[in-house]
Amino acid sequence: MRLKSVIAAATVVLAFGIGAAHAQQVEKKDLKLAVGGKPLLYYLPLTIAERLGYFKEAGLNVEISDFGGGAKSLQALVGGSADIVTGAFDHTVQMQAKGQPITAVTLLGRYPGIVLASVKKAGEIKSIKDLKGKKIGVTAPGSSTNFMVNYLLSQNGMKAEDVSFIGVGGGPSAVAAVKRGEIDAIANLDPVISQLQADGDIAIIEDTRTEKGTLDTYGGPYPAAVLYTTPAFIKENPKTTQALVDVFVKTMKWIDQAKTEDVLKVLPEEYFLGNKTLYGQAYEHSKPTYSPDGRFTREGAEAAYKVLKAFDPAVASASIDLDKTYTNAFVEDALKRLK
Repeated sequence: MRLKSVIAAATVVLAFGIGAAHAQQVEKKDLKLAVGGKPLLYYLPLTIAERLGYFKEAGLNVEISDFGGGAKSLQALVGGSADIVTGAFDHTVQMQAKGQPITAVTLLGRYPGIVLASVKKAGEIKSIKDLKGKKIGVTAPGSSTNFMVNYLLSQNGMKAEDVSFIGVGGGPSAVAAVKRGEIDAIANLDPVISQLQADGDIAIIEDTRTEKGTLDTYGGPYPAAVLYTTPAFIKENPKTTQALVDVFVKTMKWIDQAKTEDVLKVLPEEYFLGNKTLYGQAYEHSKPTYSPDGRFTREGAEAAYKVLKAFDPAVASASIDLDKTYTNAFVEDALKRLK
């Protein structure tokens, strides 16, 4: 019986590829992870990993801090109050330009999933040029939603100073800002966008929830949410980094195979904004945005660099080594073991 138990336990460890093996090996078990807008579908893989217990299986105790936007979670990493971040790939390019390199180790989103829409009660806004002088709600200034609008403005002969950006968050506060008429347009993500669409409050201008929409907006594939950290953390904690990547690769594979009802069963009730059916529809809108395996592409990194150069003078004037903005090494290792 004892032999059978040992074989059974070994089979479980091999099947998951993570768990007991990593639990004994990681250099740093207690981790602080920052995110900017955890309930957004942009960061769904983080919640799925947490709710399915994948961090604990990997021997990791992960404390998640949720901030108002990606710029604030980046600040937490730079300031030392976070070890790792689920945030926008854009930040890996921007921080290299500032001489503070960070490296993405897993791709969560292959399309941004960001939607720019006009608020109907604000009047006629049908194009980017109509945004001049308007108030645009973004999750937070300096976040990926802000970057998308900055890029679109630059492509239409405008500057960020031609509009006013207002941080509205990524949940009920964003919905409320639209309904109260506090903004003229909004750049946000699901489930916020699907909620506002269902209520008839917005008209979509740009939509990057699909491959076609992403190509129309950016002219190429565009990496979105990633897991990133500092090169120093990776060097000091290679086994911990590998365990984290294992968790997210496993999560991406789970999402790729899961049905909508499977996802809804895992999530907390408060994510649904009072309408579980609508959230399910929002998830189906956003499902194409998720990476099926966590791999980065050079083409995607180059697209992000091109976009950031268009409106960020610091990036435009810097010499950026894209090979240092991401690595597939940990993902490839995980994929060999996670069948």
